[in-house]
Amino acid sequence: MRTAQGSSILDAACFPLVPFSNRIAHGRFEWMGKQVQLAPNFPGTSHPHPLHGFGWLAEWDLIEADGSSAVVEHHYPGGEWPWEYVARQCIRLSGDGLRLALSLTNLGESPMPAGLGFHPYFPRDEQTQLLALHEGEWLNDADGLPLELQEAKVPIDWWAGQPVERRLVDTVYCRRSGDIMVRWPSQRIALSIACDPSLSFTSVFVPRLAKWFCAEPVSHITNAVNSSAGGSGIVSLEPNESVNCQIELCARAL
Repeated sequence: MRTAQGSSILDAACFPLVPFSNRIAHGRFEWMGKQVQLAPNFPGTSHPHPLHGFGWLAEWDLIEADGSSAVVEHHYPGGEWPWEYVARQCIRLSGDGLRLALSLTNLGESPMPAGLGFHPYFPRDEQTQLLALHEGEWLNDADGLPLELQEAKVPIDWWAGQPVERRLVDTVYCRRSGDIMVRWPSQRIALSIACDPSLSFTSVFVPRLAKWFCAEPVSHITNAVNSSAGGSGIVSLEPNESVNCQIELCARAL
């Protein structure tokens, strides 16, 4: 993305999360009588908790495209995830941003747990800010699995306006109010992320000594299929039922 003056470019990337986001503890869960065991899927590591579903590592088929848009599709035939499904992503560029729409349809013969989201990466420096209001922040263990929900009385900025690197987190924020905003004062650029109400959670990863961070609009908390907490966000899709979500990213000069 480039400022109105054309002086700076910020590199960013975004991939779809389907049929779940975040981690599933040791890949094990039970869903309506089905016992499920998923293999670890983080390339090049020994991380024991599969994460982000299957779409981020899959090859997507191009369905249609023109000069400013594309439709791609990911079909999972069933396997360790014991439900067949199809996911479709519509990508559309505009003059000041990008619109991403994602759908998931259960092609299996029994109800399927379902979650969606998007996983943007953004560059960061010592001034970069993440501005978003949430009512809750999950406190996690060392593996990033949720332990306790810390709640505010109203949606707040958990960074209190400070640069994003002031809080090194790998967690999920709940009940977001309004858009997500990222600001790069040193580059004089801002980016807004408008999200569907279904994506009311934000997964944020700010690693130590990195030049990037993630702010991910998602539909459920980490390890939601194993959660007894109300409002986890995970949904159950009946056979042939679909769920959809959309975000719109718009850039502007500061």
